[in-house]
Amino acid sequence: MTAMNTRTPARPLADVLAWSKSLAEPALRAAADRLPEAMRRIAGYHFGWWDADGRAASADGGKALRPALVLLCAEAAGGDPADAVPTAVAVELVHNFSLLHDDVMDGDTTRRHRPTAWTVFGIGPAVLAGDALLSLAFEVLAPSGAANARLLSAAVLALNEGQAADLDFEQRDDVTPGECVRMAEGKTAALLGAACALGAASGPRPADGFGAFGRALGLAFQHIDDLLGIWGDPAVTGKPVYSDLQNRKKSLPVVTALSSGTDAGAELAALYARRDPLGPADLARAATLVEAAGGRQWSQAQADALLAKALRDLTAATPTPRAAAELTSLARLITTRTH
Repeated sequence: MTAMNTRTPARPLADVLAWSKSLAEPALRAAADRLPEAMRRIAGYHFGWWDADGRAASADGGKALRPALVLLCAEAAGGDPADAVPTAVAVELVHNFSLLHDDVMDGDTTRRHRPTAWTVFGIGPAVLAGDALLSLAFEVLAPSGAANARLLSAAVLALNEGQAADLDFEQRDDVTPGECVRMAEGKTAALLGAACALGAASGPRPADGFGAFGRALGLAFQHIDDLLGIWGDPAVTGKPVYSDLQNRKKSLPVVTALSSGTDAGAELAALYARRDPLGPADLARAATLVEAAGGRQWSQAQADALLAKALRDLTAATPTPRAAAELTSLARLITTRTH
C-alpha cells in the first residue's frame, strides 16, 4: 500500500482515535483469539469485550493511546499506517500485560469502572494471562524483524525495572525526586518511546527523533497520571477517590512533597508512616498536604515542560504535516486528560 496524502487537512482528534481503533482493534481481537482458552477469557474480560462469564459486553477498553501513537508515527515518518498495525497490536498487548500485573501488585480492585481481572479470576490466572499477552506481543511483532523485537524487549525490561523500583519505594522513606523520575522513565516513558520509534520504523525517516518525542510525552503522561491518582474524579477515572494515597504510593507529586523540607511535607510523611489504614479524612488531609508542599504544582509544571520538549523533538524529526498536527493534538490531550 502507498502512504497517505500528507497534504490532507488534519482530522479532529476524536476521528483520529476512532480511525486508530478501527485499524488496531480487529487485529488485536484476532491475536487474542490465538490465546489458550483460559487466558483468552481473562484477556477478553480485561479488554472489555465480554463479561466474566464470556458474554459479549461493551465495557470501557481504555483509551488505546499507544496504538494511535504507533500508527500516527508511521504516517509521520512517511510510511503507511496499515503496515504498522501489527506493531500497534504488539505495543497494546505489552501495555495490557503490564496493567494486569500492576493491578495484582498494587492490590487495585477497580479498573475502567469494573472489578480488576485478578479480583474476578484470581491472582494466579490474572498473572498468567498477563504473561500470555506478553508472549503474544512478540509473536505478533516477529514478522517485522529482530531489530524491532530488540527495541520492544528493551522497553519491556525498562518497564519491569521501573515497576520494581516502584515496589521498592513502598518500603522506603528516603525516596528522592530524581529516583522517582528515573522510575517513571522506565515504567511509563520507555514504552511510549518504543511505540513512537516502532511506528516510525515502518517509514523512510529516521525513527530516533520520534522515540525522543514519545519518551518526553511518556514522562509527561506519568506526571498527569499521578495527579489524577490523587485528584482525579472517580466517576471519570474509574478508580476510588485518592486511590494512590490510599495505597501510600510514592508518586512524583508525593515524593516531591515529602522531599520539600516543609511542615506540610513532614506532616505528610507522618501520615504515610502510619501502619493503620488511612480514613477518608486522612486521605483528604494528605491530598491537601501534597498540594501545600508544592507537589501538585511541580508535577503540573513538569508535565507542561515535557510537553513542550516533546513537541520540539517531534518538529526535529521532520514529520509529514498532517500526522504532525494530529500527533500534536494527541500529545496535548495526553497532558490535559481527566482519566
